[in-house]
Amino acid sequence: MTEIVLVDDDANILKTVRMALEAEGFKVRSYTDGPAALSALSGKPADIGVFDIKMPRMDGLELLRRLRQTSQMPVVFLTSKDDEIDEVFGLKMGADDYITKPFSQRLLIERIRTILRRAKARAQSSTTQDGTQEGIAVIECGYLRLDGERHDCLWKGELVNLTVTEFMILDCLARRPGIVKSRDALMDAAYDDRIYVDDRTIDSHIKRLRRKFRAIDNQFNAIETLYGVGYRYKDG
Repeated sequence: MTEIVLVDDDANILKTVRMALEAEGFKVRSYTDGPAALSALSGKPADIGVFDIKMPRMDGLELLRRLRQTSQMPVVFLTSKDDEIDEVFGLKMGADDYITKPFSQRLLIERIRTILRRAKARAQSSTTQDGTQEGIAVIECGYLRLDGERHDCLWKGELVNLTVTEFMILDCLARRPGIVKSRDALMDAAYDDRIYVDDRTIDSHIKRLRRKFRAIDNQFNAIETLYGVGYRYKDG
């Protein structure tokens, strides 16, 4: 049984999220603060962690920093506000995704399953004698390189830290360069069909994608907007 460590100082969130995860067949250990979770994980690792960022004594960022000294356990961050600085720090330290409160429990469960599948694929991927890897879905389009199973995104050889949602949107666009994708098509690619999100959420993700790429290359313009239609990845 997959085991999840849930860390949040809000007792109501701990209770409701734990119930939702257990209803999906996960085993859950929950903690109300970072030091208790870190101590528990040092003695008994889990398959994935879900950490609140804003906690007293030890916040989620510090918990992840200390955890990364000994473990590569996948981690999803929860935060009470859309704080891009926290997101950037978290992803650079090795978080796998970032979900803003209030959030859909179904979305959290979907993201957990996606991250676990990728972690399993990464662990099971084999290397051939010539050093290439088998069974890895890689997209290369100009300066862009996407490795779907490893969740790696490179632009001009430099790593771009993306959330799962951002990665899925970019993957959808880059698979068919030059083809326009509507917001609905991008939502279908990034979200489970049982989850409702406003179509303007896609606009926010596109803005974040552009910002992250332009932090590496200020001339980045590969994602084009077609007003009233959608978005496309520039062909060539």
